[in-house]
Amino acid sequence: MRNFWQQSRSFSPAVRLLMANQFAINLAFYMLMPYLAAHLAGGLGLAAWVVGLVLGVRNFSQQGMFLIGGTLADRLGYKTPIMAGCLLRTVGFGLLGWVDNLPALIAASAATGFAGALFNPAVRAYLAAEAGERRVDAFATFNVYYQAGMLLGPLVGLALLAADFRLVCTVAAAVFAALTLLQWRALPARRGITAAPSTVQEGILAQWRTVLANRPFLFFALAMIGSYVLAFQVYLALPLAASDALGVHGTTVTSGLFVISAAVAVMGQLRLTGWAKRRWSAHGALVRGLAMMGLAFVPPALAPSRAATAVVAALVATVVLLAVGSAVVYPFEMDTVVTLSGDRLVATHYGLYNTVSGLGITLGNLATGALWDFTKRHDVLWLTWGVLAVTGVACAASIAALARTGRLTSRQPEPVAV
Repeated sequence: MRNFWQQSRSFSPAVRLLMANQFAINLAFYMLMPYLAAHLAGGLGLAAWVVGLVLGVRNFSQQGMFLIGGTLADRLGYKTPIMAGCLLRTVGFGLLGWVDNLPALIAASAATGFAGALFNPAVRAYLAAEAGERRVDAFATFNVYYQAGMLLGPLVGLALLAADFRLVCTVAAAVFAALTLLQWRALPARRGITAAPSTVQEGILAQWRTVLANRPFLFFALAMIGSYVLAFQVYLALPLAASDALGVHGTTVTSGLFVISAAVAVMGQLRLTGWAKRRWSAHGALVRGLAMMGLAFVPPALAPSRAATAVVAALVATVVLLAVGSAVVYPFEMDTVVTLSGDRLVATHYGLYNTVSGLGITLGNLATGALWDFTKRHDVLWLTWGVLAVTGVACAASIAALARTGRLTSRQPEPVAV
């Protein structure tokens, strides 16, 4: 912990503010979102399809708009989208606790999603620009704050929920309101290196065409999709396995798995990053981290499906290995995006990268869910775990191939005119 605080203090005030900002963002988000579905279904009595629609709108408005958020950050500077995103989420979270009709709920859900699309690419681009040559260390420290917010958010939300769901929403909105004010007062304005457009319309098209013409970046984004599918199994395949093995007690185990995953990242991120930097290149760390994420799904494939204790032990092993692999990958992954952007239009690159990964998660979850149903029906659940393991190994092999052919080295993409 002492090393963590020392490393945090070693960065500039702007970087420290961005890290604290991300902790508060996740704290507020996860104190509310895990309990929103129950509020919509139980508190408001909405049908399941309506609940799914409200939650789906939030996800679509974030994942589908990341490119817009990144584009705005490169054109307007990083501070404005960060502030706008926090302010918009203040409004969205406030509304979620006080409205009960479908149009207002959809509007509030869309606002919370678009808010994330605004500040996420801008925060990462700002962090990369401010940290300079220390990008890997900065993103590693950033991830500790990120995971800590995820770890504490549900606990705070659960405590507030004992009083009222509206209190949860009000407190979450207040956190974002405070963040908006804090960044307005304390976050220095900063913008990245962008192409100088002749007109607004042509400039936006030129930004997108420049990023889309960056083939090494696109290859990298596609190669990394599998890692996001694997990481998301903490929300899909692992809870399904826990429920199958333990019935109603599976929910308790699932909550424990979330805690373990976040705790591993919080406690081990800096050590793992330092250890990886001393031994491997950035590409080597990515390959090994991705391979570990894939191999994390071997234990449940080997565990007897009808032995509850063995299944739980296997799921714990999976979560630990998955968290370690993700912790190794994350800072080098974020650094590689900047490297492949050539330090130009960094936020737009992050925006497209997040959009690609979000689409990959959606398609990957559909495929995983269908495979789970098939393998459960035929009593061959090991096949689902095997496919997930192969996915991680395939991602690692893809990154290794890109590195061997020189496609992951720094390059300067040229603006594409329209």
